[in-house]
Amino acid sequence: MSSHSHRSPKKPVVGILMLETTFPRIRGDIGNPQTFPFPVLYQTVNGASPQRVVIEADAGLIDGFIDSGLSLVEKGVKAVATSCGFLALFHRQLVTALPVPVFTSSLLQVHMANSVIRSGQKIGIITANKKSLTDAHLAGVGIQNYPLAIVGMEDAKEFSAVFIGGKATLDERICQREMLTAANRLMRTHPDVGAIVLECTNMPPYADKVRRATGVPVFDAVTLVNFAHSLLT
Repeated sequence: MSSHSHRSPKKPVVGILMLETTFPRIRGDIGNPQTFPFPVLYQTVNGASPQRVVIEADAGLIDGFIDSGLSLVEKGVKAVATSCGFLALFHRQLVTALPVPVFTSSLLQVHMANSVIRSGQKIGIITANKKSLTDAHLAGVGIQNYPLAIVGMEDAKEFSAVFIGGKATLDERICQREMLTAANRLMRTHPDVGAIVLECTNMPPYADKVRRATGVPVFDAVTLVNFAHSLLT
């Protein structure tokens, strides 16, 4: 295996299914190739807007995700990830339909988070929209029975306007402040949180600040893709 890892240029091992979005992809965002120390391959799923995926949970999109996933596999990827944590809802269908491991949602890491914290502690989830993160999403990745504390970003004006509403510009400082507000609210309301999972794939640019503010392990879409890559190279 190791001899292959020195081939140049390296072929992407992980393919990422992207939503149709308009906002900027800053470093740290799953949609910016510079986020990863290895090449990744992107494929946009036509019609899969954040509105349709997050707010409407539109099951009509599943075929598009499967077709795009198969296209990535044909191009040689060994694993498929996605650019939206809410695709937890489609996890089983994607795993069944694709011939490679599928890392659908950052929420898959709730299993690991639960394994490494003390009994009696909770896993905190910061999500783009709390109302939209239903029991069906949690059950999609098998985390519905874990002790969860969930806070949402729906009242965060900048975050919501950009990542759900499709605003084409992003004020990173405001977003960072909104993320820290959510993290601090989570820890204040649930002091028994032992680890945090960031559901939304646009949150990782702020993960280090959340780690420093909360002092607990923080899992996100980037830790998931890094993990997937490490398993297959």
